[in-house]
Amino acid sequence: DELIARLQAFLRSFIPPGFGGGGSRSGGGSSFPGKRSVALVVVVALILWGATGFYRVQPDEQGVVLRFGAYNRTTFPGLNYHIPWPMESVLRPAVTRVNRVEIGYRSQESGTRGQASRDVTTEGLMLTGDENIVDINFTVFWRIRDAGAYLFATRNPAETVKSAAESEMREVIGRTPIQPALTDARASIEAAVKKGVQGMMDQYGSGVEITQVQLQKVDPPAAVIESFRDVQRAQTDAERLRNEADTYRNDIVPRARGDAARLVAEADADRQVSVAKATGETERFLSVLKSYDLAKDVTMKRLYLETMQDILTHTPSVIVDDQLKGIVPYLPLTGAGGADRAPAPPAVLQPEAASGSGAPQR
Repeated sequence: DELIARLQAFLRSFIPPGFGGGGSRSGGGSSFPGKRSVALVVVVALILWGATGFYRVQPDEQGVVLRFGAYNRTTFPGLNYHIPWPMESVLRPAVTRVNRVEIGYRSQESGTRGQASRDVTTEGLMLTGDENIVDINFTVFWRIRDAGAYLFATRNPAETVKSAAESEMREVIGRTPIQPALTDARASIEAAVKKGVQGMMDQYGSGVEITQVQLQKVDPPAAVIESFRDVQRAQTDAERLRNEADTYRNDIVPRARGDAARLVAEADADRQVSVAKATGETERFLSVLKSYDLAKDVTMKRLYLETMQDILTHTPSVIVDDQLKGIVPYLPLTGAGGADRAPAPPAVLQPEAASGSGAPQR
Protein backbone atom coordinates (compact mmCIF):
# COMPACT_ATOMS: atom_id res chain seq x y z
CA ASP A 1 0.00 0.00 0.00
CA GLU A 2 2.83 2.38 0.82
CA LEU A 3 4.49 1.60 -2.52
CA ILE A 4 1.27 2.30 -4.42
CA ALA A 5 0.74 5.58 -2.52
CA ARG A 6 4.25 6.75 -3.42
CA LEU A 7 3.68 5.82 -7.07
CA GLN A 8 0.43 7.76 -7.16
CA ALA A 9 2.10 10.84 -5.63
CA PHE A 10 4.89 10.61 -8.21
CA LEU A 11 2.39 10.47 -11.11
CA ARG A 12 0.36 13.38 -9.79
CA SER A 13 3.48 15.53 -10.09
CA PHE A 14 3.28 15.18 -13.91
CA ILE A 15 -0.40 16.20 -14.20
CA PRO A 16 -0.65 19.89 -15.23
CA PRO A 17 -2.67 22.24 -13.05
CA GLY A 18 -6.24 22.73 -14.17
CA PHE A 19 -6.41 19.34 -15.88
CA GLY A 20 -9.93 18.17 -16.41
CA GLY A 21 -11.43 21.68 -17.00
CA GLY A 22 -12.47 20.74 -20.54
CA GLY A 23 -11.03 23.92 -22.20
CA SER A 24 -10.36 23.94 -26.01
CA ARG A 25 -8.96 26.38 -28.54
CA SER A 26 -11.09 28.39 -31.02
CA GLY A 27 -11.53 26.53 -34.21
CA GLY A 28 -12.86 23.32 -32.56
CA GLY A 29 -9.61 21.27 -32.52
CA SER A 30 -8.17 19.67 -29.38
CA SER A 31 -5.02 21.21 -28.03
CA PHE A 32 -1.78 19.34 -27.85
CA PRO A 33 -1.53 19.67 -24.05
CA GLY A 34 -5.00 18.10 -23.79
CA LYS A 35 -3.96 15.00 -25.74
CA ARG A 36 -0.86 14.70 -23.67
CA SER A 37 -2.89 14.81 -20.48
CA VAL A 38 -5.25 12.06 -21.67
CA ALA A 39 -2.32 9.83 -22.58
CA LEU A 40 -0.77 10.47 -19.21
CA VAL A 41 -4.01 9.55 -17.45
CA VAL A 42 -4.19 6.32 -19.42
CA VAL A 43 -0.59 5.49 -18.49
CA VAL A 44 -1.30 6.21 -14.82
CA ALA A 45 -4.40 4.06 -14.93
CA LEU A 46 -2.46 1.19 -16.49
CA ILE A 47 0.26 1.50 -13.84
CA LEU A 48 -2.30 1.53 -11.04
CA TRP A 49 -4.12 -1.45 -12.57
CA GLY A 50 -0.84 -3.34 -12.86
CA ALA A 51 0.03 -2.52 -9.27
CA THR A 52 -3.14 -4.27 -8.08
CA GLY A 53 -1.49 -7.58 -9.03
CA PHE A 54 0.75 -7.52 -6.00
CA TYR A 55 -0.51 -9.63 -3.09
CA ARG A 56 0.89 -11.04 0.11
CA VAL A 57 0.52 -14.65 1.29
CA GLN A 58 0.65 -15.07 5.07
CA PRO A 59 2.84 -17.79 6.71
CA ASP A 60 -0.20 -19.93 7.47
CA GLU A 61 -1.61 -19.69 3.92
CA GLN A 62 -1.04 -20.86 0.38
CA GLY A 63 -1.92 -18.73 -2.62
CA VAL A 64 -3.97 -20.33 -5.39
CA VAL A 65 -3.86 -18.28 -8.61
CA LEU A 66 -6.89 -18.61 -10.90
CA ARG A 67 -6.64 -17.56 -14.54
CA PHE A 68 -10.10 -16.80 -15.90
CA GLY A 69 -11.54 -18.90 -13.05
CA ALA A 70 -9.39 -22.01 -13.66
CA TYR A 71 -6.55 -23.22 -11.46
CA ASN A 72 -3.18 -22.01 -12.74
CA ARG A 73 -0.55 -22.30 -10.00
CA THR A 74 0.15 -22.31 -6.26
CA THR A 75 2.24 -19.67 -4.55
CA PHE A 76 3.83 -19.75 -1.12
CA PRO A 77 4.14 -17.27 1.78
CA GLY A 78 5.61 -13.90 0.90
CA LEU A 79 5.04 -11.10 -1.61
CA ASN A 80 3.82 -12.43 -4.97
CA TYR A 81 2.38 -11.07 -8.20
CA HIS A 82 -0.37 -12.12 -10.57
CA ILE A 83 -1.95 -10.57 -13.64
CA PRO A 84 -4.55 -8.14 -12.30
CA TRP A 85 -8.26 -8.70 -12.42
CA PRO A 86 -10.17 -9.80 -14.44
CA MET A 87 -7.55 -12.10 -15.93
CA GLU A 88 -6.23 -13.62 -12.73
CA SER A 89 -7.40 -13.76 -9.12
CA VAL A 90 -6.03 -15.29 -5.91
CA LEU A 91 -7.50 -17.48 -3.20
CA ARG A 92 -5.58 -17.80 0.06
CA PRO A 93 -6.88 -20.66 2.23
CA ALA A 94 -5.28 -21.30 5.64
CA VAL A 95 -3.27 -24.53 5.44
CA THR A 96 -1.91 -24.79 9.00
CA ARG A 97 -5.26 -24.67 10.80
CA VAL A 98 -6.36 -28.08 12.06
CA ASN A 99 -10.00 -28.82 11.29
CA ARG A 100 -12.14 -31.43 13.05
CA VAL A 101 -15.02 -33.65 12.01
CA GLU A 102 -17.21 -35.24 14.70
CA ILE A 103 -18.87 -38.57 13.96
CA GLY A 104 -21.45 -40.17 16.25
CA TYR A 105 -21.98 -37.00 18.30
CA ARG A 106 -22.12 -33.23 18.03
CA SER A 107 -20.41 -31.06 20.61
CA GLN A 108 -21.59 -27.68 21.79
CA GLU A 109 -18.87 -25.82 19.91
CA SER A 110 -19.75 -27.38 16.57
CA GLY A 111 -23.52 -27.33 17.07
CA THR A 112 -26.06 -24.70 17.95
CA ARG A 113 -25.16 -22.34 20.75
CA GLY A 114 -26.78 -23.21 24.07
CA GLN A 115 -27.12 -26.94 23.34
CA ALA A 116 -25.08 -29.63 25.06
CA SER A 117 -23.28 -32.33 23.14
CA ARG A 118 -25.61 -35.04 21.86
CA ASP A 119 -25.25 -38.46 20.29
CA VAL A 120 -26.11 -39.20 16.68
CA THR A 121 -27.05 -42.87 16.79
CA THR A 122 -27.36 -43.22 13.03
CA GLU A 123 -23.63 -42.54 12.76
CA GLY A 124 -22.36 -44.16 15.98
CA LEU A 125 -24.01 -47.61 16.02
CA MET A 126 -21.72 -50.16 14.35
CA LEU A 127 -21.53 -53.95 14.07
CA THR A 128 -18.44 -55.70 15.43
CA GLY A 129 -16.66 -58.74 14.06
CA ASP A 130 -18.45 -61.11 16.48
CA GLU A 131 -21.90 -59.68 15.57
CA ASN A 132 -22.32 -57.34 18.53
CA ILE A 133 -23.38 -53.70 18.36
CA VAL A 134 -21.31 -50.88 19.81
CA ASP A 135 -21.91 -47.15 20.07
CA ILE A 136 -18.80 -45.28 18.90
CA ASN A 137 -18.06 -41.57 19.02
CA PHE A 138 -14.85 -40.37 17.41
CA THR A 139 -13.23 -37.25 15.99
CA VAL A 140 -11.12 -36.85 12.85
CA PHE A 141 -8.56 -34.02 12.73
CA TRP A 142 -7.35 -32.87 9.33
CA ARG A 143 -5.65 -29.95 7.57
CA ILE A 144 -4.97 -28.75 4.05
CA ARG A 145 -1.83 -30.18 2.48
CA ASP A 146 -2.30 -28.94 -1.13
CA ALA A 147 -4.49 -25.85 -1.46
CA GLY A 148 -5.08 -26.30 -5.19
CA ALA A 149 -6.28 -29.87 -4.87
CA TYR A 150 -8.32 -28.95 -1.79
CA LEU A 151 -10.22 -26.22 -3.66
CA PHE A 152 -10.84 -28.02 -6.97
CA ALA A 153 -10.55 -31.83 -6.52
CA THR A 154 -13.64 -32.31 -4.30
CA ARG A 155 -16.86 -30.34 -3.97
CA ASN A 156 -17.05 -30.48 -0.14
CA PRO A 157 -13.80 -31.67 1.46
CA ALA A 158 -15.13 -31.66 5.04
CA GLU A 159 -18.11 -33.84 4.11
CA THR A 160 -15.82 -36.11 2.10
CA VAL A 161 -13.56 -36.58 5.13
CA LYS A 162 -16.60 -37.35 7.31
CA SER A 163 -18.01 -39.94 4.91
CA ALA A 164 -14.62 -41.60 4.37
CA ALA A 165 -13.92 -41.74 8.12
CA GLU A 166 -17.31 -43.24 8.95
CA SER A 167 -16.95 -45.85 6.21
CA GLU A 168 -13.42 -46.80 7.29
CA MET A 169 -14.43 -47.01 10.97
CA ARG A 170 -17.29 -49.38 10.12
CA GLU A 171 -14.89 -51.57 8.15
CA VAL A 172 -12.30 -51.71 10.96
CA ILE A 173 -14.92 -52.38 13.67
CA GLY A 174 -16.45 -55.06 11.46
CA ARG A 175 -13.15 -56.98 11.65
CA THR A 176 -12.67 -56.47 15.41
CA PRO A 177 -14.40 -58.48 18.21
CA ILE A 178 -16.28 -56.46 20.79
CA GLN A 179 -14.02 -57.25 23.76
CA PRO A 180 -10.79 -55.84 22.25
CA ALA A 181 -12.71 -52.89 20.85
CA LEU A 182 -13.86 -51.99 24.36
CA THR A 183 -10.52 -52.53 26.10
CA ASP A 184 -7.03 -52.66 24.62
CA ALA A 185 -7.54 -52.29 20.85
CA ARG A 186 -8.39 -48.58 20.81
CA ALA A 187 -4.94 -47.45 19.69
CA SER A 188 -4.78 -50.00 16.88
CA ILE A 189 -8.29 -49.04 15.73
CA GLU A 190 -7.33 -45.35 15.61
CA ALA A 191 -4.17 -46.10 13.64
CA ALA A 192 -5.99 -48.35 11.16
CA VAL A 193 -8.77 -45.79 10.57
CA LYS A 194 -6.27 -42.95 10.11
CA LYS A 195 -4.31 -44.96 7.54
CA GLY A 196 -7.46 -46.00 5.68
CA VAL A 197 -8.96 -42.50 5.54
CA GLN A 198 -5.66 -41.02 4.37
CA GLY A 199 -5.52 -43.62 1.60
CA MET A 200 -9.03 -42.67 0.44
CA MET A 201 -8.26 -38.97 0.44
CA ASP A 202 -5.04 -39.54 -1.50
CA GLN A 203 -6.94 -41.66 -3.99
CA TYR A 204 -9.43 -38.82 -4.46
CA GLY A 205 -6.57 -36.32 -4.82
CA SER A 206 -8.27 -34.08 -2.28
CA GLY A 207 -5.13 -32.38 -0.94
CA VAL A 208 -6.17 -33.21 2.64
CA GLU A 209 -3.88 -34.64 5.32
CA ILE A 210 -5.41 -36.62 8.21
CA THR A 211 -3.46 -35.70 11.35
CA GLN A 212 -5.27 -37.76 14.00
CA VAL A 213 -8.24 -40.04 14.66
CA GLN A 214 -9.39 -39.97 18.29
CA LEU A 215 -11.95 -42.33 19.81
CA GLN A 216 -14.15 -40.49 22.30
CA LYS A 217 -16.44 -43.33 23.41
CA VAL A 218 -16.79 -47.05 22.71
CA ASP A 219 -19.75 -48.48 24.64
CA PRO A 220 -22.55 -50.98 24.12
CA PRO A 221 -25.92 -49.49 23.16
CA ALA A 222 -27.70 -47.70 26.01
CA ALA A 223 -30.58 -50.21 26.02
CA VAL A 224 -28.30 -53.14 26.95
CA ILE A 225 -25.43 -51.44 28.73
CA GLU A 226 -26.44 -52.70 32.22
CA SER A 227 -26.64 -56.29 31.03
CA PHE A 228 -23.35 -55.90 29.30
CA ARG A 229 -21.80 -54.57 32.49
CA ASP A 230 -23.10 -57.63 34.33
CA VAL A 231 -21.38 -59.81 31.77
CA GLN A 232 -18.21 -57.76 32.19
CA ARG A 233 -18.32 -58.22 35.96
CA ALA A 234 -18.83 -61.96 35.55
CA GLN A 235 -15.88 -62.14 33.20
CA THR A 236 -13.81 -60.15 35.69
CA ASP A 237 -14.72 -62.56 38.48
CA ALA A 238 -13.86 -65.53 36.26
CA GLU A 239 -10.52 -63.97 35.46
CA ARG A 240 -9.88 -63.33 39.15
CA LEU A 241 -10.70 -66.93 40.08
CA ARG A 242 -8.49 -68.16 37.26
CA ASN A 243 -5.64 -66.03 38.56
CA GLU A 244 -6.15 -67.36 42.09
CA ALA A 245 -6.10 -70.93 40.77
CA ASP A 246 -2.91 -70.20 38.86
CA THR A 247 -1.39 -68.73 42.02
CA TYR A 248 -2.30 -71.83 44.03
CA ARG A 249 -0.91 -74.08 41.30
CA ASN A 250 2.29 -72.09 41.15
CA ASP A 251 2.62 -72.54 44.91
CA ILE A 252 1.71 -76.21 45.37
CA VAL A 253 3.32 -77.71 42.26
CA PRO A 254 6.88 -76.51 43.05
CA ARG A 255 6.52 -77.72 46.64
CA ALA A 256 5.32 -81.14 45.48
CA ARG A 257 8.19 -81.33 43.02
CA GLY A 258 10.59 -80.39 45.81
CA ASP A 259 9.21 -83.09 48.11
CA ALA A 260 9.45 -85.63 45.30
CA ALA A 261 13.03 -84.61 44.59
CA ARG A 262 13.85 -84.90 48.33
CA LEU A 263 12.35 -88.40 48.53
CA VAL A 264 14.23 -89.47 45.44
CA ALA A 265 17.46 -88.08 46.91
CA GLU A 266 16.87 -89.87 50.22
CA ALA A 267 16.11 -93.14 48.44
CA ASP A 268 19.20 -92.76 46.34
CA ALA A 269 21.27 -92.11 49.47
CA ASP A 270 19.81 -95.23 51.15
CA ARG A 271 20.55 -97.21 48.03
CA GLN A 272 24.14 -96.04 48.00
CA VAL A 273 24.51 -96.83 51.73
CA SER A 274 23.03 -100.31 51.28
CA VAL A 275 25.18 -101.00 48.26
CA ALA A 276 28.31 -99.78 50.07
CA LYS A 277 27.47 -101.85 53.16
CA ALA A 278 26.79 -104.98 51.10
CA THR A 279 29.96 -104.39 49.15
CA GLY A 280 31.95 -104.07 52.39
CA GLU A 281 30.46 -107.22 53.88
CA THR A 282 31.12 -109.06 50.65
CA GLU A 283 34.73 -107.93 50.65
CA ARG A 284 35.04 -108.89 54.33
CA PHE A 285 33.58 -112.32 53.64
CA LEU A 286 35.90 -112.80 50.71
CA SER A 287 38.83 -111.73 52.87
CA VAL A 288 37.84 -114.28 55.56
CA LEU A 289 37.39 -116.93 52.92
CA LYS A 290 40.82 -116.18 51.57
CA SER A 291 42.29 -116.46 55.07
CA TYR A 292 40.37 -119.67 55.64
CA ASP A 293 41.75 -121.14 52.47
CA LEU A 294 45.27 -120.29 53.63
CA ALA A 295 44.94 -121.60 57.23
CA LYS A 296 41.77 -123.52 57.82
CA ASP A 297 42.48 -124.65 61.46
CA VAL A 298 43.48 -121.25 62.69
CA THR A 299 40.60 -119.59 60.86
CA MET A 300 38.04 -122.07 62.19
CA LYS A 301 39.28 -121.56 65.76
CA ARG A 302 39.23 -117.80 65.31
CA LEU A 303 35.72 -117.88 63.96
CA TYR A 304 34.62 -120.11 66.80
CA LEU A 305 36.14 -117.83 69.43
CA GLU A 306 34.69 -114.68 67.85
CA THR A 307 31.27 -116.29 67.61
CA MET A 308 31.30 -117.51 71.21
CA GLN A 309 32.52 -114.11 72.38
CA ASP A 310 29.65 -112.44 70.59
CA ILE A 311 27.13 -114.90 72.04
CA LEU A 312 28.38 -114.81 75.60
CA THR A 313 28.63 -111.01 75.55
CA HIS A 314 24.90 -110.66 74.93
CA THR A 315 23.68 -113.68 76.96
CA PRO A 316 23.44 -113.98 80.82
CA SER A 317 25.79 -116.71 82.07
CA VAL A 318 25.40 -119.17 84.98
CA ILE A 319 28.49 -121.01 86.20
CA VAL A 320 27.87 -124.27 88.09
CA ASP A 321 30.57 -125.98 90.08
CA ASP A 322 30.78 -129.56 88.88
CA GLN A 323 31.63 -130.81 92.42
CA LEU A 324 28.35 -129.71 93.92
CA LYS A 325 26.14 -132.63 95.04
CA GLY A 326 22.83 -130.87 94.56
CA ILE A 327 21.71 -127.90 92.49
CA VAL A 328 19.44 -125.36 94.00
CA PRO A 329 16.87 -124.06 91.53
CA TYR A 330 17.92 -120.65 90.24
CA LEU A 331 15.28 -118.08 89.32
CA PRO A 332 16.74 -115.28 87.19
CA LEU A 333 15.36 -111.94 88.35
CA THR A 334 17.14 -109.84 85.81
CA GLY A 335 14.00 -108.52 84.10
CA ALA A 336 11.63 -108.79 87.07
CA GLY A 337 12.10 -105.22 88.18
CA GLY A 338 11.89 -103.73 84.76
CA ALA A 339 13.40 -103.97 81.38
CA ASP A 340 15.80 -101.11 82.07
CA ARG A 341 17.85 -103.01 84.65
CA ALA A 342 21.32 -104.11 83.68
CA PRO A 343 21.90 -107.92 83.37
CA ALA A 344 23.16 -109.58 86.53
CA PRO A 345 26.75 -110.87 86.58
CA PRO A 346 27.34 -114.60 86.31
CA ALA A 347 26.20 -116.42 89.45
CA VAL A 348 28.14 -119.17 91.22
CA LEU A 349 26.01 -121.69 93.15
CA GLN A 350 27.32 -122.68 96.60
CA PRO A 351 26.45 -125.90 98.52
CA GLU A 352 23.35 -125.91 100.65
CA ALA A 353 23.45 -125.18 104.34
CA ALA A 354 23.11 -127.96 106.95
CA SER A 355 19.44 -127.15 107.40
CA GLY A 356 18.83 -127.95 103.78
CA SER A 357 17.36 -124.56 102.97
CA GLY A 358 18.75 -121.34 101.72
CA ALA A 359 19.25 -119.26 98.68
CA PRO A 360 22.18 -119.21 96.39
CA GLN A 361 24.86 -116.73 97.20
CA ARG A 362 26.56 -114.60 94.64
